Amino acid sequence: MKHPVDVHVGKRVRHRRWMVGMTQQQLAEKVGIKFQQIQKYETGMNRVSASRLWDISDALGVEVSFFFEGLNDLETPSAANSDVPSDLLADKEALELVRSYYAIPENQRRRLFDLARVLSEAA
Repeated sequence: MKHPVDVHVGKRVRHRRWMVGMTQQQLAEKVGIKFQQIQKYETGMNRVSASRLWDISDALGVEVSFFFEGLNDLETPSAANSDVPSDLLADKEALELVRSYYAIPENQRRRLFDLARVLSEAA
């Protein structure tokens, strides 16, 4: 049985890997393991040890704490009632949108953000 923390950490690994444009194979090579193990981590099938999480955080360029962000939100009722899907990090289209958004120069990005806010309020 998968533990919710292991599933959350795995989703955060997948999210960050995807955001930096890295394949499972590339991450596995940087960490020194097989890509199948990365698959198991990302699905929460296998727990990530502290030392392995340290290596993964280094390879992905984030602090170890990144993988635990949002963990407390999983248990709050407001998260379940949100308009945002709980599995947003698994949605490739949403992640691609975020990646594209951050590739836009900051001044244009702000204008796009304002436009998106206006459009969402009109719906």
